[in-house]
Amino acid sequence: MGMEEKYIQQFKKGAYEMILLSLIAQKETYGYAILTEIQKQGGEIFAFAKEGTIYPILYRLTKAGLIQYRLVPTKANGGEKKYYSLTGEGKDMLEKMKNFWEIYKESVDAFLKEEENHE
Repeated sequence: MGMEEKYIQQFKKGAYEMILLSLIAQKETYGYAILTEIQKQGGEIFAFAKEGTIYPILYRLTKAGLIQYRLVPTKANGGEKKYYSLTGEGKDMLEKMKNFWEIYKESVDAFLKEEENHE
């Protein structure tokens, strides 16, 4: 993995939790639907999201008490699907993340624009 890919991975890792929380905030949903939504909306950055990326984050967010799930029987194979929703804590965290993201974006952009002005 080159230097560039490493940076990209780090950026994506931080953003994924926020993206997952905001998708789940919109409606109660399950893992595979989240994955396809991310692939559909993800542009060139997140279009190649994989189950191996999404499911561990869902697990982590559940463990952190930010999302919860209920088990719904599936008709197909008699298994169960986990339907995720945000907890109160998850809603608060998403708000904080959104606010931080706005400030973060503006701060970083200010430096990048500064750079362009000097050229």
